[in-house]
Amino acid sequence: MKLLLAAIVLILIVETNAQWYSFPVEAAQGARDMWRAYNDMREANWKNSDKYFHARGNYDAAQRGAGGKWAAEVISNAREWVQEKLGHGAEDSEADQVANRWGREGGDPNHFRPDGLPDRY
Repeated sequence: MKLLLAAIVLILIVETNAQWYSFPVEAAQGARDMWRAYNDMREANWKNSDKYFHARGNYDAAQRGAGGKWAAEVISNAREWVQEKLGHGAEDSEADQVANRWGREGGDPNHFRPDGLPDRY
């Protein structure tokens, strides 16, 4: 009975009109999009490119649907929380969050693209 009640509450939280069965798949795909953007950022090692990769990862994940958007928000918030606790500045964290929200809301990640970043990214 408790398990059934928990499942009903979860469905209501996710959104009653969403296709709840696709949410976990979208979330996993969105997490993979975020991971790919992180790996590309590390590989590119390009000065002033982190905001672009933040926006791109969130944009790609959000394009998956509600699950991808949820995963992008959870991952972004967790990453910024850890970065702040490790002593990175609150200003930098807020700038990252601006890029995260921009991408999640469908803004073009190229808005943050630095000059000279290879087209591969």
